[in-house]
Amino acid sequence: MNTRKTVVFTFVLAVTVSIASLIGCERVQQIAQPTVPLPEAISREILIGAVYPITGHSSLAGSSVEYGIELAVAEINNSQHSDVKIKLIMEDGQSTVGGAVEAFNKLIHQDKVSIILGPGSSSQVQEAFPIAHQNQVVAISPTSAASGLSAVSDFVFRTNLTTDVLIPNGVRVTQEKLGYQKVATLFDNVDLFSRTSDTELRKALMDNGVEILTTESFQTAETDLSAQFTRIKASNPDAIFISSTVGDISDILVQGRALGIPSDIPFIVNLTLSRDLVEAAGDAAEGTITFTSWNSTTDTPGNQAFVQNYSTKYGMEPNIWAAQFYAALHILAKGIADAQSTDPKAIAAALAGIRDFDTILGTLSFNDVGDAVYDPIVLIVKDGEFEVFE
Repeated sequence: MNTRKTVVFTFVLAVTVSIASLIGCERVQQIAQPTVPLPEAISREILIGAVYPITGHSSLAGSSVEYGIELAVAEINNSQHSDVKIKLIMEDGQSTVGGAVEAFNKLIHQDKVSIILGPGSSSQVQEAFPIAHQNQVVAISPTSAASGLSAVSDFVFRTNLTTDVLIPNGVRVTQEKLGYQKVATLFDNVDLFSRTSDTELRKALMDNGVEILTTESFQTAETDLSAQFTRIKASNPDAIFISSTVGDISDILVQGRALGIPSDIPFIVNLTLSRDLVEAAGDAAEGTITFTSWNSTTDTPGNQAFVQNYSTKYGMEPNIWAAQFYAALHILAKGIADAQSTDPKAIAAALAGIRDFDTILGTLSFNDVGDAVYDPIVLIVKDGEFEVFE
């Protein structure tokens, strides 16, 4: 990226964060009024629920999430700079909407938690966040990205960047570098994230003067995409954009190359890729570009220490899922510490007021609807490893 582009991007980001800081005050004002009696001060271990995919279609991310959570909790509980102490109750979201709803209801009504970390997918968040709102429970989703889901309640937040941030930035960066003029898109028409991503993507492409030759769809866990890829290949695109779930993406990349999509036509994936997915796809992942919110090599505050500590403890480098849940717990701990209370209204107000907080994701603020604001990243797979696309 040349100097002029860097200056312009930095200026736009600064204006965006400034606006977010101003309008974010509205959410703080809406929930900051103290209740009677006053919220309970921090004087004991805080019970937090965690909902993530231990089983089911997206369970590939489950163990990484668990490790990221475990590492964050240990750091928070052993910190000498805060009196926040966390005890977690883990629940399986089962990679389904029904599983996430069941987990939320159990945590709220049986375990009596007032804070929930999760769920992971946008489809789950769409149904689970209203439950948090109805029960005035704080919920913070580390990995969902479909735009518009946090506005449902002042009690809900998301720390992943949303599609309306990731996709326009990603299209701008990749189109400038690759110069593609005509593309194809492929998306999961069942999954909420995939549907909204494709809609956002087509808008961004048209705004950048890119012709969309064909838009193909499939259903979650569909195993044969030969008809879709045959039509895509026949349209002769310069690039292929894919919007999919975690569980499907590796197979999609493998099928696409096996069905004759040449390696000089790049796959550009709206879903954040992880090292696990790249390894599963093997050579088919080579050259794939992804729009994301975190990278293991960036020098964001504490990131290299996190990567080293995680790698030392678990014998592997962390992926995006571990990083996002790890970061979300530290952000949540800051909200609790700032609130100096276990009352969910006070914690929600404190989270809404977070500005320029240093995290492994970058310097983070929340905007007026509870979505995180920080710098997006574009990565490309080269020799099986992620590199910044520039």
